[in-house]
Amino acid sequence: MKSSSFKNPLLPYVLLMPTFLILVVFLFYPAFETFRLSLFKVHPYSGAERFAGFYNFRKIFTNPEYLSSFWRSLIFAIIVVIIGLMFSLFVAVLLNQKARGMKLYRSFLIWPYALSPAIAGALFNFLFNPANGLIGYFTGVRTWLTDSSTAMLIIIIAAVWKNLGYNIVFYLTALRNVPTSALEAAAIDGAGPVRRFFSITFTYLSPITFFLMVMNTTYAYFASFGLIDVLTEGGPAGSTQILIYQLYKDFFVHSKIGYAAAESLILFLLVVGITMLQFQTTEKKVHYQ
Repeated sequence: MKSSSFKNPLLPYVLLMPTFLILVVFLFYPAFETFRLSLFKVHPYSGAERFAGFYNFRKIFTNPEYLSSFWRSLIFAIIVVIIGLMFSLFVAVLLNQKARGMKLYRSFLIWPYALSPAIAGALFNFLFNPANGLIGYFTGVRTWLTDSSTAMLIIIIAAVWKNLGYNIVFYLTALRNVPTSALEAAAIDGAGPVRRFFSITFTYLSPITFFLMVMNTTYAYFASFGLIDVLTEGGPAGSTQILIYQLYKDFFVHSKIGYAAAESLILFLLVVGITMLQFQTTEKKVHYQ
Protein backbone atom coordinates (compact mmCIF):
# COMPACT_ATOMS: atom_id res chain seq x y z
CA MET A 1 0.00 0.00 0.00
CA LYS A 2 1.37 3.35 -1.04
CA SER A 3 1.61 5.84 1.79
CA SER A 4 1.03 9.54 1.22
CA SER A 5 3.39 12.20 2.54
CA PHE A 6 3.68 15.96 2.59
CA LYS A 7 6.43 17.55 0.57
CA ASN A 8 6.76 20.30 3.13
CA PRO A 9 7.32 18.82 6.63
CA LEU A 10 5.77 21.90 8.26
CA LEU A 11 2.50 21.69 6.31
CA PRO A 12 0.78 19.14 8.65
CA TYR A 13 1.45 21.41 11.63
CA VAL A 14 0.12 24.43 9.74
CA LEU A 15 -3.09 22.54 8.91
CA LEU A 16 -3.51 21.46 12.53
CA MET A 17 -2.83 24.93 13.91
CA PRO A 18 -6.47 26.23 13.78
CA THR A 19 -7.73 23.19 15.68
CA PHE A 20 -4.90 23.45 18.17
CA LEU A 21 -5.61 27.15 18.78
CA ILE A 22 -9.31 26.44 19.39
CA LEU A 23 -8.42 23.70 21.88
CA VAL A 24 -5.98 25.98 23.70
CA VAL A 25 -8.36 28.95 23.90
CA PHE A 26 -11.60 27.13 24.68
CA LEU A 27 -10.43 23.97 26.49
CA PHE A 28 -6.89 23.91 27.86
CA TYR A 29 -6.70 27.52 29.09
CA PRO A 30 -10.13 27.48 30.83
CA ALA A 31 -9.22 24.15 32.47
CA PHE A 32 -5.90 25.52 33.70
CA GLU A 33 -7.53 28.76 34.89
CA THR A 34 -10.21 26.81 36.77
CA PHE A 35 -7.56 24.78 38.56
CA ARG A 36 -5.55 27.91 39.38
CA LEU A 37 -8.52 29.88 40.69
CA SER A 38 -9.59 26.97 42.91
CA LEU A 39 -6.46 27.64 44.97
CA PHE A 40 -7.20 31.36 45.43
CA LYS A 41 -9.67 33.54 47.30
CA VAL A 42 -10.97 36.12 44.82
CA HIS A 43 -12.63 39.36 45.87
CA PRO A 44 -16.11 39.50 44.27
CA TYR A 45 -15.86 43.19 43.28
CA SER A 46 -12.20 44.13 42.79
CA GLY A 47 -11.08 40.73 41.51
CA ALA A 48 -8.06 40.80 43.82
CA GLU A 49 -6.60 37.34 44.34
CA ARG A 50 -5.01 35.87 47.45
CA PHE A 51 -3.49 32.41 47.56
CA ALA A 52 -5.52 30.17 49.86
CA GLY A 53 -4.25 26.66 49.14
CA PHE A 54 -6.95 24.06 49.73
CA TYR A 55 -9.16 26.43 51.71
CA ASN A 56 -11.95 26.37 49.10
CA PHE A 57 -12.02 22.57 49.03
CA ARG A 58 -12.14 22.32 52.83
CA LYS A 59 -14.96 24.85 52.88
CA ILE A 60 -16.89 22.90 50.23
CA PHE A 61 -16.77 19.60 52.09
CA THR A 62 -17.86 21.22 55.36
CA ASN A 63 -20.81 22.98 53.72
CA PRO A 64 -24.06 21.05 54.47
CA GLU A 65 -25.80 22.68 51.50
CA TYR A 66 -23.13 21.45 49.09
CA LEU A 67 -23.10 17.95 50.59
CA SER A 68 -26.87 17.73 50.21
CA SER A 69 -26.54 18.86 46.61
CA PHE A 70 -23.81 16.24 46.07
CA TRP A 71 -25.98 13.31 47.15
CA ARG A 72 -29.04 14.77 45.45
CA SER A 73 -27.11 14.93 42.17
CA LEU A 74 -25.93 11.34 42.51
CA ILE A 75 -29.46 10.02 43.14
CA PHE A 76 -30.83 12.18 40.32
CA ALA A 77 -28.22 10.87 37.86
CA ILE A 78 -28.83 7.22 38.79
CA ILE A 79 -32.60 7.54 38.37
CA VAL A 80 -32.35 9.44 35.08
CA VAL A 81 -29.90 6.92 33.62
CA ILE A 82 -31.80 3.81 34.68
CA ILE A 83 -35.30 5.00 33.82
CA GLY A 84 -34.12 6.75 30.65
CA LEU A 85 -32.35 3.68 29.25
CA MET A 86 -35.09 1.23 30.22
CA PHE A 87 -37.88 3.32 28.75
CA SER A 88 -35.86 4.19 25.62
CA LEU A 89 -35.09 0.53 24.98
CA PHE A 90 -38.74 -0.41 25.45
CA VAL A 91 -39.87 2.27 22.97
CA ALA A 92 -37.10 1.38 20.52
CA VAL A 93 -38.20 -2.28 20.50
CA LEU A 94 -41.77 -1.19 19.74
CA LEU A 95 -40.58 1.17 16.99
CA ASN A 96 -38.51 -1.61 15.46
CA GLN A 97 -41.67 -3.54 14.61
CA LYS A 98 -43.09 -3.48 11.10
CA ALA A 99 -46.33 -1.51 11.12
CA ARG A 100 -48.08 1.10 9.03
CA GLY A 101 -46.95 4.67 9.76
CA MET A 102 -43.95 3.55 11.83
CA LYS A 103 -41.64 6.16 10.24
CA LEU A 104 -44.00 8.90 11.39
CA TYR A 105 -44.07 7.51 14.93
CA ARG A 106 -40.26 7.41 14.99
CA SER A 107 -40.04 11.03 13.91
CA PHE A 108 -42.43 12.15 16.65
CA LEU A 109 -40.49 10.31 19.36
CA ILE A 110 -37.05 11.46 18.20
CA TRP A 111 -37.71 15.19 17.76
CA PRO A 112 -37.57 16.14 21.53
CA TYR A 113 -33.78 15.71 21.39
CA ALA A 114 -33.62 18.57 18.86
CA LEU A 115 -35.03 20.96 21.46
CA SER A 116 -32.73 22.95 23.70
CA PRO A 117 -33.01 22.24 27.45
CA ALA A 118 -34.50 25.71 27.99
CA ILE A 119 -37.29 25.07 25.45
CA ALA A 120 -37.97 21.64 26.95
CA GLY A 121 -38.18 23.29 30.36
CA ALA A 122 -40.60 25.89 29.00
CA LEU A 123 -42.86 23.12 27.67
CA PHE A 124 -42.98 21.39 31.04
CA ASN A 125 -43.52 24.72 32.72
CA PHE A 126 -46.53 25.18 30.44
CA LEU A 127 -47.86 21.86 31.71
CA PHE A 128 -47.04 22.13 35.43
CA ASN A 129 -47.04 25.87 36.09
CA PRO A 130 -48.77 26.53 39.46
CA ALA A 131 -50.81 29.42 38.06
CA ASN A 132 -52.11 28.17 34.72
CA GLY A 133 -50.54 24.78 33.95
CA LEU A 134 -52.64 22.33 31.96
CA ILE A 135 -51.89 19.40 34.28
CA GLY A 136 -52.94 21.47 37.27
CA TYR A 137 -56.15 22.46 35.48
CA PHE A 138 -57.17 18.86 34.76
CA THR A 139 -55.97 17.28 38.03
CA GLY A 140 -56.78 20.11 40.42
CA VAL A 141 -53.25 19.87 41.85
CA ARG A 142 -51.20 23.04 41.35
CA THR A 143 -48.23 22.30 43.59
CA TRP A 144 -46.22 20.13 41.21
CA LEU A 145 -43.31 22.59 41.05
CA THR A 146 -43.77 24.23 44.45
CA ASP A 147 -43.82 21.07 46.56
CA SER A 148 -40.44 19.54 47.45
CA SER A 149 -41.84 16.02 47.17
CA THR A 150 -42.96 16.43 43.53
CA ALA A 151 -40.64 19.08 42.07
CA MET A 152 -37.70 16.68 41.65
CA LEU A 153 -40.06 14.10 40.13
CA ILE A 154 -41.05 16.60 37.42
CA ILE A 155 -37.37 17.41 36.76
CA ILE A 156 -36.60 13.70 36.37
CA ILE A 157 -39.51 13.19 33.97
CA ALA A 158 -38.44 16.22 31.95
CA ALA A 159 -34.80 15.07 31.83
CA VAL A 160 -35.78 11.57 30.68
CA TRP A 161 -38.14 12.96 28.03
CA LYS A 162 -35.56 15.45 26.75
CA ASN A 163 -32.95 12.73 26.12
CA LEU A 164 -35.41 10.11 24.92
CA GLY A 165 -34.82 10.71 21.22
CA TYR A 166 -31.04 10.47 21.57
CA ASN A 167 -31.25 7.05 23.21
CA ILE A 168 -33.88 5.76 20.79
CA VAL A 169 -31.78 6.60 17.73
CA PHE A 170 -28.86 4.54 19.00
CA TYR A 171 -31.03 1.64 20.15
CA LEU A 172 -32.91 1.52 16.85
CA THR A 173 -29.62 1.37 14.96
CA ALA A 174 -28.33 -1.39 17.22
CA LEU A 175 -31.56 -3.39 16.90
CA ARG A 176 -31.15 -3.39 13.13
CA ASN A 177 -27.79 -5.15 13.57
CA VAL A 178 -29.16 -8.03 15.64
CA PRO A 179 -28.89 -11.11 13.38
CA THR A 180 -32.29 -12.58 12.58
CA SER A 181 -30.69 -16.00 12.09
CA ALA A 182 -29.82 -16.21 15.79
CA LEU A 183 -33.35 -15.20 16.78
CA GLU A 184 -34.88 -17.73 14.38
CA ALA A 185 -32.63 -20.50 15.67
CA ALA A 186 -33.61 -19.71 19.25
CA ALA A 187 -37.29 -19.73 18.30
CA ILE A 188 -36.91 -23.15 16.69
CA ASP A 189 -35.28 -24.41 19.90
CA GLY A 190 -38.38 -23.31 21.79
CA ALA A 191 -37.19 -20.02 23.34
CA GLY A 192 -40.01 -17.56 23.95
CA PRO A 193 -39.94 -13.84 23.04
CA VAL A 194 -38.77 -12.74 26.50
CA ARG A 195 -35.96 -15.28 26.64
CA ARG A 196 -34.88 -14.46 23.08
CA PHE A 197 -34.72 -10.79 23.98
CA PHE A 198 -32.59 -11.15 27.11
CA SER A 199 -30.41 -14.01 25.84
CA ILE A 200 -29.74 -12.77 22.30
CA THR A 201 -31.03 -9.27 21.55
CA PHE A 202 -29.84 -7.62 24.76
CA THR A 203 -26.43 -9.30 24.40
CA TYR A 204 -25.97 -7.61 21.03
CA LEU A 205 -27.20 -4.33 22.54
CA SER A 206 -24.73 -4.38 25.44
CA PRO A 207 -22.04 -2.23 23.71
CA ILE A 208 -24.51 0.54 22.82
CA THR A 209 -26.10 0.27 26.28
CA PHE A 210 -22.72 0.83 27.90
CA PHE A 211 -22.05 3.81 25.62
CA LEU A 212 -25.46 5.33 26.44
CA MET A 213 -24.90 4.75 30.13
CA VAL A 214 -21.76 6.89 30.03
CA MET A 215 -23.37 9.59 27.87
CA ASN A 216 -26.54 9.74 29.98
CA THR A 217 -24.49 10.09 33.17
CA THR A 218 -22.70 13.09 31.69
CA TYR A 219 -26.05 14.46 30.51
CA ALA A 220 -27.65 14.12 33.95
CA TYR A 221 -24.81 15.99 35.66
CA PHE A 222 -24.29 18.77 33.13
CA ALA A 223 -27.06 19.16 30.53
CA SER A 224 -29.97 19.24 32.97
CA PHE A 225 -29.11 22.80 34.06
CA GLY A 226 -31.50 24.44 31.56
CA LEU A 227 -34.45 22.34 32.74
CA ILE A 228 -33.89 23.19 36.38
CA ASP A 229 -33.29 26.89 35.71
CA VAL A 230 -36.55 27.27 33.78
CA LEU A 231 -38.74 25.04 35.94
CA THR A 232 -37.69 25.53 39.57
CA GLU A 233 -34.46 27.60 39.79
CA GLY A 234 -33.21 25.00 42.25
CA GLY A 235 -36.24 25.25 44.53
CA PRO A 236 -38.39 24.81 46.39
CA ALA A 237 -36.07 25.04 49.40
CA GLY A 238 -33.18 23.70 47.32
CA SER A 239 -34.90 20.36 46.64
CA THR A 240 -33.91 20.40 42.94
CA GLN A 241 -30.53 22.09 43.34
CA ILE A 242 -28.01 19.64 41.90
CA LEU A 243 -24.27 20.30 41.60
CA ILE A 244 -24.33 22.10 38.26
CA TYR A 245 -26.96 24.54 39.50
CA GLN A 246 -25.15 24.97 42.81
CA LEU A 247 -22.06 25.91 40.80
CA TYR A 248 -24.03 28.41 38.74
CA LYS A 249 -25.47 30.13 41.82
CA ASP A 250 -22.14 30.35 43.62
CA PHE A 251 -20.38 31.85 40.60
CA PHE A 252 -22.96 34.08 38.90
CA VAL A 253 -25.25 34.96 41.82
CA HIS A 254 -22.96 35.00 44.86
CA SER A 255 -19.71 35.85 42.96
CA LYS A 256 -17.69 33.21 44.83
CA ILE A 257 -15.14 32.83 42.04
CA GLY A 258 -12.47 30.73 43.77
CA TYR A 259 -15.08 28.67 45.59
CA ALA A 260 -17.02 28.03 42.37
CA ALA A 261 -13.79 27.07 40.56
CA ALA A 262 -13.16 24.43 43.22
CA GLU A 263 -16.74 23.20 42.80
CA SER A 264 -16.21 22.96 39.05
CA LEU A 265 -13.06 20.92 39.52
CA ILE A 266 -14.78 18.57 41.96
CA LEU A 267 -17.72 18.10 39.58
CA PHE A 268 -15.36 17.30 36.72
CA LEU A 269 -13.40 14.78 38.80
CA LEU A 270 -16.65 13.23 40.05
CA VAL A 271 -17.99 12.59 36.55
CA VAL A 272 -14.60 11.26 35.40
CA GLY A 273 -14.51 8.97 38.44
CA ILE A 274 -18.03 7.65 37.79
CA THR A 275 -17.15 7.06 34.14
CA MET A 276 -13.98 5.15 35.08
CA LEU A 277 -16.00 3.09 37.58
CA GLN A 278 -18.45 2.23 34.81
CA PHE A 279 -15.56 1.10 32.62
CA GLN A 280 -14.14 -1.04 35.42
CA THR A 281 -17.43 -2.72 36.31
CA THR A 282 -20.04 -2.53 33.57
CA GLU A 283 -17.74 -2.93 30.58
CA LYS A 284 -16.78 -6.42 31.74
CA LYS A 285 -20.35 -7.49 30.97
CA VAL A 286 -20.28 -5.98 27.48
CA HIS A 287 -20.03 -8.45 24.62
CA TYR A 288 -18.47 -6.99 21.49
CA GLN A 289 -19.36 -8.94 18.37
